[in-house]
Amino acid sequence: MRQQREAVIGRDGAVHDVVEALRATGESARVLLVTAQAGIGKTAVVEQALRVAADDGPAVLRLGWEGTGDTDAATVVEVGCGLVVEDPDGCLLSVSAQRRALSRAAAREGEMSALSAFSELLTEASRQAPFALVVDGIERMPQRSADTLTLLLRVFRPRGVPVVMAGRPRPAADPGGLQLTAAADRVLELPPLRPDDIAALVNVHMARRFGRPAEPALADAVSRALGTLAGNPRAVLSVLDALDEQDLVELDGLLCLTVPEKRLRLTTGSAALLPLDWPRTPADSETAQAAIVTARVLDHAEVHVDDAFRMAPSAGARALEHALDRLIMDRILTADPQGRLSFAVPALAATLRTLPIQRDVQGNSARYVTRLTDKIGAEAAGRSYPRLADCVSAAGPRLDDGLAVPLLLAAAREEARANWRRSARAYAAALHRLTPQDRRTPGVLHEASSLNLLHGDHAGLLALGEPLFALLDTPHTEHTEDVAAAWAWAALHEHRSPHTDRLPAAAGPPTALGGLYGIGPLAPRTTTSDRHTTPDTESGHRPTQLPSPAELQLMVAAVGSHAELSRARCHMLADAVDDQALDRLRNAAAYADLAGACAAVLGDRYAADPDGIAVQYHGMVRNYLTGNWDTALRAARRIEVRSRTHPAAGVPHLPPALAAEIHATRGKITHARAWLDLVPDTVTHPLVARARLALRYQSGRTEEALEEAWSDARRARKNGQLAGVERLLLRTLFLAALHNRHHKTVRQALEELETLHNESATPMTHEALLLARGIAHHDRDSALTAHHLISSRGDVHLSVTSSMCLADIGDDPRSRLAEALRHAHRLGLGGPFRSAITRVAQRRNVPVPRIRLGHETLTESDITLVRMVSDGATNRQIAAELACSPKTVEQRLTRLFQRTGTRSRTELTATWLSGTLT
Repeated sequence: MRQQREAVIGRDGAVHDVVEALRATGESARVLLVTAQAGIGKTAVVEQALRVAADDGPAVLRLGWEGTGDTDAATVVEVGCGLVVEDPDGCLLSVSAQRRALSRAAAREGEMSALSAFSELLTEASRQAPFALVVDGIERMPQRSADTLTLLLRVFRPRGVPVVMAGRPRPAADPGGLQLTAAADRVLELPPLRPDDIAALVNVHMARRFGRPAEPALADAVSRALGTLAGNPRAVLSVLDALDEQDLVELDGLLCLTVPEKRLRLTTGSAALLPLDWPRTPADSETAQAAIVTARVLDHAEVHVDDAFRMAPSAGARALEHALDRLIMDRILTADPQGRLSFAVPALAATLRTLPIQRDVQGNSARYVTRLTDKIGAEAAGRSYPRLADCVSAAGPRLDDGLAVPLLLAAAREEARANWRRSARAYAAALHRLTPQDRRTPGVLHEASSLNLLHGDHAGLLALGEPLFALLDTPHTEHTEDVAAAWAWAALHEHRSPHTDRLPAAAGPPTALGGLYGIGPLAPRTTTSDRHTTPDTESGHRPTQLPSPAELQLMVAAVGSHAELSRARCHMLADAVDDQALDRLRNAAAYADLAGACAAVLGDRYAADPDGIAVQYHGMVRNYLTGNWDTALRAARRIEVRSRTHPAAGVPHLPPALAAEIHATRGKITHARAWLDLVPDTVTHPLVARARLALRYQSGRTEEALEEAWSDARRARKNGQLAGVERLLLRTLFLAALHNRHHKTVRQALEELETLHNESATPMTHEALLLARGIAHHDRDSALTAHHLISSRGDVHLSVTSSMCLADIGDDPRSRLAEALRHAHRLGLGGPFRSAITRVAQRRNVPVPRIRLGHETLTESDITLVRMVSDGATNRQIAAELACSPKTVEQRLTRLFQRTGTRSRTELTATWLSGTLT
């Protein structure tokens, strides 16, 4: 049943159209053609329609041609000219023997007479017992059979018999196929699946194979890997079938992809999806080899049309050009306006790279480079033909270092502005060949790291670690210290501790910053005055994108007291960081958001790879604060996958902690505990302490939760990590206030918040202190002021707390409860929050508001679920239809109740029938 469901996901409308065509007997009978490219699901749609129509629809006769199928001869009726009808239900047996004899006699007289008699036979039989004709795979039908079928449908059309045909579009050069298409009354062309349908197909298939649904990013990755085949169901399933358990990891009960996207490939049985089928002839074999060579080279380099003959010159330039022309004409390869080649279906390239190759790519590349450098020299070749750098890399050890290094360096310097990625590849290849003793190595390492830093390629910079650490074993130079500092800076952006005894003192400041931001161990506590930071007096003396010592110190000080921050700011240039940027810096420091802190301090000078952990965590924090918690969890899963699979990535601690807090706040204890288990007990950042507090409290360990949170807050303050402690203290106070016996904890937390605000004086400590006074002393004015400040800053989760406080002590409890509920729906808060809302409503003697989120839109899958509920289907029946578990159905219904403001199936059905949800 699940496999049947897979085949028709996203095709409900098409199945309905085919069912209607099958049932339209009598005067309304028509000819319907279902058409689409290979793998789109024509046959699946027709077969599903036949199953749906089987209960109350007409019988079905299958029309084919000689040589198709192995049906019992007793059920086959020959039409003539190669056409046969499979009649397993004996629909034609009801026709009189005399009519059947006349039909056989007409068949002996010729094709036209046979068709005319057969049409009359079908018409008479349909009056006695309605039936439909179905013919699949018309693109494979021989020309003579296709012509016969065209005559039957257009000239000798049997009245009252619906006909459903299915097949791929016929080329314009095939007039017979076009005539058959023209014979249809209606053409139903199946489009590629939409993104939502692809996600549903992936989920159903992965649940069937591995017992778990897929993370949404997996469906997106599959679609990108399929390129022009995106939305093709058979292609999607082909890529999924090529995955195994080692390619996946489970996070939050979802399967996440752990292999690079460019490694997603088609299974070997997917050739029918492509316009080229290899190898049938020697020419096809040559074309296949050209494609394999191109796929392997494109894995690590750009390939231009005019570079093609360099890949395999031994095959002959003319033969290779012909093969590439064939690949481009068949839309296997595409060329952009600059002539750069790429595969229209990246997953095909990944498949090709697994196939054996018959060409000596390294030898051919080495011979080509050698011939050219013999003519004009290595440096001139690199400057004149910088794309040769990729050929040098492809040649590997087949080229001598004395020739390769000058060419690579010349190409790298030539391409540094025009194509920095190729330049970075050339620098890396040159450094791989240079020895630490070579006098060029420090300068080249400095150039390469500066290029990576300029473009925010921190992973590429970290890849230079091997030549850097090899160089550190030799006497240090100024360039070496600069590169070491850049390497440490890049390590922080991948949440990788730069702490190592091999780095020189220049890398010390980034290491100290990392400890305070939850990356690596904490450095010994010192004050700004101990560091003797040199003031920034010039803005143009720094040759790289590295922050100055004063800028680094400002980011460090943002974690500590207001006095430290003021002293650090004095070392900056006048107006280098304005008050708004300073507030952004302190907000970022509270969440250990390195990318946010860098953007606030460095401004336009800051560049970072959007795929790097620091930038992804910055987005996660932003989505957490604005209430997009599902998006924040997706970011956490991406970060965790990168940390497990990317060679440059470290082991992040703050993203799992934030994910754990989200799950714990929602009451999902198992998921929260799984995330928090990824964070070592030695990590003392306030954000981690918040997650531990939420998990312990939601697990029912209230006393332990409050005591440990109090200890964590004191430990963080002792370590100088003041930023973020205010939220930990406020949460402790709020939870203690829910239990009237914890008055002492409430009082101590309030006193500690007052002390912290006097020490830090940040907008966040001000908000926390005002709200704490509202909770502890029922101070309406303080709570209202805090609520306005929190709403202005956009912290949705904290605004729920402030709304609850105002509902408990304010003048308008109904509106405040409604406000809290709206935000809670957005955050996905469940049972524990509703219990708290109910307690407040009972204390204020008001009903719990019912919220209808009119701005929320329902997906088609949501509407399908609502329709089935309205039809009275049980969870088990819905689960069988949607190919999932009854528990999953219950979870989806719970989310629907939250989004639609309903509390039961009856209310949901009433809302649907009233038209509100449409």
